[in-house]
Amino acid sequence: MIGRLPDSLEVNGIQRNIRSDFRTALLIFQAYNDPEMTDWDKTIVMLDCLYEDFDSFTQDDIQEAIEKGVYFLDGGKDFEEIKASRKVIDWEQDEQIIFPALNKVAGYEIRSKKYVHWWTVIGFFYEIGEGLFSNVLTIRQKLYSGKKLEKYEQEFYRNNKQLIDLKTRYTAEEQAEIDRLNKLLG
Repeated sequence: MIGRLPDSLEVNGIQRNIRSDFRTALLIFQAYNDPEMTDWDKTIVMLDCLYEDFDSFTQDDIQEAIEKGVYFLDGGKDFEEIKASRKVIDWEQDEQIIFPALNKVAGYEIRSKKYVHWWTVIGFFYEIGEGLFSNVLTIRQKLYSGKKLEKYEQEFYRNNKQLIDLKTRYTAEEQAEIDRLNKLLG
């Protein structure tokens, strides 16, 4: 499989065609960011978006299909290798700084292409050099791991908090309660 990009995943001995364009992965990530959806709903969105024939799956296919789907979305990492870590990228919030960085590496506007394989986009990520996006990620990673920011990073953070701090998404109920408490506190 060296040098080939997967367009199918084997689930219980059957090759299942997948939608491997990066836009599919982004739709799945958008669903996983939705606080209104249950974890099961998010999983169903992932399976339905990724697998072309999800409606033909049996109950016995689901667990392996989930594992293979996560494997694909994580660029080929085994399901067991994935460790819970703090999110440092939010595709919706960071869209305006991610795509210029990816386009610079690709040498073209990737969103203008009819199809770009998800793993190709992941490869572009590995090659992103110095720039706004890499600075934002570096500062986020340092903040989340409790590392001290350099003086220039501290200044950049003070001037760009809205760009660096990931926004918390709340359900409608949670937001209503926050609004109610804020109103009470004046």
